[in-house]
Amino acid sequence: MLVEKNVPLQAFNSFHIVAKAHALVRIASESDLHALLADPVLRASPKFVLGGGSNIVLTGDVKALVLKVELMGRRLLLETDKSYIVEAGAGENWHDLVAWTLAQGYAGLENLALIPGTVGAAPVQNIGAYGVELQDRFDSLDAMDLQTGQVFTLHAAQCAFGYRDSVFKHGVAAAGLDGAVNAGTVSMGAASTGHQRLGLKDRCVILRVRFALPKAWKPVLGYADLDKKMAEHQCAQPSAQQIFDWVCEIRRAKLPDPKVIGNVGSFFKNPTVTPEQCVDIIARDPKVVHYHLADGSVKLAAGWLIDSCGWRGKSVGQAGVFEKQALVLVNRGAIDSPFGATGGEVMTLARAIQTSVYERFGIRLEPEPVVV
Repeated sequence: MLVEKNVPLQAFNSFHIVAKAHALVRIASESDLHALLADPVLRASPKFVLGGGSNIVLTGDVKALVLKVELMGRRLLLETDKSYIVEAGAGENWHDLVAWTLAQGYAGLENLALIPGTVGAAPVQNIGAYGVELQDRFDSLDAMDLQTGQVFTLHAAQCAFGYRDSVFKHGVAAAGLDGAVNAGTVSMGAASTGHQRLGLKDRCVILRVRFALPKAWKPVLGYADLDKKMAEHQCAQPSAQQIFDWVCEIRRAKLPDPKVIGNVGSFFKNPTVTPEQCVDIIARDPKVVHYHLADGSVKLAAGWLIDSCGWRGKSVGQAGVFEKQALVLVNRGAIDSPFGATGGEVMTLARAIQTSVYERFGIRLEPEPVVV
């Protein structure tokens, strides 16, 4: 285990914001974590877990010890009557895993193609696209407690998945974890009591994730972009590979490649409102893009709200709103330039957008990325 000092992080975050880690350790195996925890100084240090850096906004140098997760490996772990259980290391590239599963004949992740980031970050964010969320294909994961060094397993209910949310995005409640890590599993006995909430943010490192991919596969369709592709190709029953290819084409046409233009993808969550709120908004602006959900609530398209407020193409310093998709904020500087957007500029732009949308629609937009 090597502790690197003053490590530039520009190449380790997809916004390509210039910042440094005061100290960084690369985690390529469980033994690296055990070695880290055996050092009393490193064990006691605040820690920041870094995967692909595709969902963070760095607003300055990172003082916490950065754990750069580089745990690799992917395999078919086992077959059940209903599913293929595929396991992948937390450091694997997410899109590469999706492509690999299809090449092996395991369908189910195709709607999630081309989402940037690593496998370990996928359950943290509960990533989702085109009608599929990570939780729909999740089996379980293994993680290591950064206080005890104990490896434990979490299943879907214990991850507390929500819309772009999970137990990994929240800190431990003031009352403590109540023995959450115990005998190799996490006990969720009282995950939420009053204002207390179980959280594992920066308390553990995800080691590997397992996915249950259905043998009786059916395409997940119903989104306008996919419907257009079906009509264009005159294909009523697309294969998993066709959906994968179409999703890649759609995303490449709409979203900037973070290897070329710094960004974190969708910057804001699509807000949900009550049917009554939606009716009120439609009365003011009949063109509002909205989707009715199974629970009766209505999801609004955050990109449409931002676009309606006139933000498309606007900038604050070197931070801008992408011309092709108002939901995406971009770094207008070159990806290796020391003079690109700062985290401060990105957040100033984001707050200005939030204010505009709230003043016009009464909707508070919530950012997706973690601000560091």
